[in-house]
Amino acid sequence: MILTKQSLSRFDFTMLMITLVIGMGIFRTPATVAAESPSPVVFFSVWIFGGIIAICGALTFAEIGSRYPVTGGFYKIFSYAYHPSIAFGINCIILISDATSVAGIAIIGAEYIAKVLIPNTKDTSTIQLAIAIASIIILYCINLAGLKTSAKTQNILTIIKISFIVLLISPLFFYTNSNNTLETANTISPTLKEYLKAFGLGLISVSFTYGGYQQSINFGAEVRNPSKNIPKSIITGLLIIIVLYLTINYAYYKVIGFNELKTSSNIAAVMASHVFGNSAGNVLSILLFLGVLAYANAQLMVGPRIMEAMSQDGVLPKIFEKRTTKKNVLVASLSLFASLIILTIFWAKTFDEILSFSIFLDCFGMVLAAATIFKFRKTTANLNGSGIFKMKLFPLLPIVFMITYTFIAGVIFINKPYTGFLGITILAAFIGLYFIIQSVQKRDNKL
Repeated sequence: MILTKQSLSRFDFTMLMITLVIGMGIFRTPATVAAESPSPVVFFSVWIFGGIIAICGALTFAEIGSRYPVTGGFYKIFSYAYHPSIAFGINCIILISDATSVAGIAIIGAEYIAKVLIPNTKDTSTIQLAIAIASIIILYCINLAGLKTSAKTQNILTIIKISFIVLLISPLFFYTNSNNTLETANTISPTLKEYLKAFGLGLISVSFTYGGYQQSINFGAEVRNPSKNIPKSIITGLLIIIVLYLTINYAYYKVIGFNELKTSSNIAAVMASHVFGNSAGNVLSILLFLGVLAYANAQLMVGPRIMEAMSQDGVLPKIFEKRTTKKNVLVASLSLFASLIILTIFWAKTFDEILSFSIFLDCFGMVLAAATIFKFRKTTANLNGSGIFKMKLFPLLPIVFMITYTFIAGVIFINKPYTGFLGITILAAFIGLYFIIQSVQKRDNKL
């Protein structure tokens, strides 16, 4: 096996990890986690535990990428480690999960901007739905204009997103009036079973917010001195993220108060209103909406290229790898991916519904992807001692990671069985579709 050129320094990979993980979920999911948490201790514990699991996952995926350094990441390892039908089914599930994540983020942005557009209306669900769908349509049109236009748009939106994060944590340094109390509204102490349920439901939102570290699988062979730099970069990067998330959550907790946090969906704007007044809350809502567009636009750039890779391997029709002559745009792939996002928004309508569906689908991919490390440890044993990254505490780290995501899937299935059955049905349908496609291709080849 030929290793790729190692060009990423420790600093490069650390910054890459931070960039991959920090999205827009932190501006919405803390309210969902707080709503499920019987106390602030449980609330903050879930965020710490979620960060530890992210470290376990990132180290596992980094070793897989180091042992199997190919372009295509998740798609390629599933093709190598499992039957092609499983690889096809899981990668289609991941594609839908990505589209679902974009739909969820679009709903977050719509929740914020709707309060600015129609501040005195209590029921904003219809306008939120319209805003979310309109946002995706606008970004779809931008991406149809070509990569250069979409890249420029991405740069502008990313700068706005970074500025927003800095503004969000600034109240911690000067805000003195606290609405917070250590007491909760519950007068009866929850049982152990209720604590476990609350912890599991909180992990659904937390795992969504920490998502992105799994992309370390694409860079495991491109880091200089991987045996030292990969673990240090991953641990450093994710520790920075854990501290940042805890800091932001503490800002919410201090400024808004735990009980109000439970019922506030647009928490960043609420916090800004507490500190600076309603006008500042509106400004931050607009900035957050633009930050949401940055995430959505990035996924609209990435998603179609995954479909292109699958088409090039013959598991999707050739139309999904065709590009336009002038703008070099994957029109079919882009159109289908955007349609999936819009259909998800229209079907689920609320962020919490989208979140559960997205994470349930993610659980399949995460567990099966992490499980490939056991096969790669055997089939690439010849690479040991050659300078590749080899995690410590094996097999503990991947096992803990897999058990956690199995637990999360179980919590979703028990709490929302319809969502669970739908996810399993979709996976089974894609596996069946693989055999149909293969049968048609064989028949065409004979003709």
